[in-house]
Amino acid sequence: MIGIFDSGIGGMTVARAVEQLLPDHSILYLGDIARTPYGTKSADTIIDYSLRNTEFLLQKGSHLIVIACNTASSVATERLRQEFKVPIIEVVTPAVQAVLSRSRTGRVGIIGTRATIRSNIYERSITALAPEFKVFSQACPLLVPLVEEGWINQRETKMILRRYLHPFKDKQIDTLVLGCTHYPLLTDLIQPRIGNRVNLVDSSIETAHYLRRFLADHPDLVRKNGHQPATRRYFVTDLTESAQQVAAKIFNRPLELELV
Repeated sequence: MIGIFDSGIGGMTVARAVEQLLPDHSILYLGDIARTPYGTKSADTIIDYSLRNTEFLLQKGSHLIVIACNTASSVATERLRQEFKVPIIEVVTPAVQAVLSRSRTGRVGIIGTRATIRSNIYERSITALAPEFKVFSQACPLLVPLVEEGWINQRETKMILRRYLHPFKDKQIDTLVLGCTHYPLLTDLIQPRIGNRVNLVDSSIETAHYLRRFLADHPDLVRKNGHQPATRRYFVTDLTESAQQVAAKIFNRPLELELV
């Protein structure tokens, strides 16, 4: 059983990609909607929430944890690996690997929550492997609440995105990391505003591919369901109408959300 958690519904972009790439594996998802967004919280609070989320997923039978949240990945990964004896997969490493393989100029932009940008995790990870790369970061604190509310195509969202992306215009970046699992839902708005020549790195998709390779190397870790159909359960800590609408948009089907 693969356990996945996020601060809200954005991590469902990871779960959707995992469903598509690993259809024979069962999934448990926890979206902590009641305490979203994590990006404005202190490191201690983010770690506390992440510990609770992981405990919940393990109690439900998960054998592997995916932190489908860039904020929690940047702040809580080390602590979770210290506390729990199961593999912990985070979303930063897969995105960094994609950056290194795709960027031709070595000029990279990062957008994320305040906590992710403040942690400097992407710049440190990229330049540790490629010191010649130049990394430019921009915190985008309003995007997660807008996505959680379902304001994906609103005029206000487009205006805010334009303002957040403007600092990259003179940086000549060729790659932009969507450093939050909510941001893939805004891809159709981001791409034309950053420019069609800029590669977008979706940490959700990259994490699903990373997970598939990891499981191929550890075949006994999370057993496939065999002849039994894979089960998918999606838990949330608060059940709102907007969450149900956005979840249905992510999966392109009605999704049963279970309140915990």
